[in-house]
Amino acid sequence: MAKYFLTVFDQTGKNLYDASFTAANNIGAKEIGLKKLEELNYSKHTHRCVTADGKLVLFQR
Repeated sequence: MAKYFLTVFDQTGKNLYDASFTAANNIGAKEIGLKKLEELNYSKHTHRCVTADGKLVLFQR
């Protein structure tokens, strides 16, 4: 299992949500991230999901 970070921003760049979670791989992390965004109603906000070493898994502007 690897550690991932999900962050959501508003239009000014203010951090609205920041959390970490674990997933088996990048595909699983992307699915978990998208599900969490839907749950929190943040899917239309700018967001990113990165690995612990900073590799981008998911991004929407």
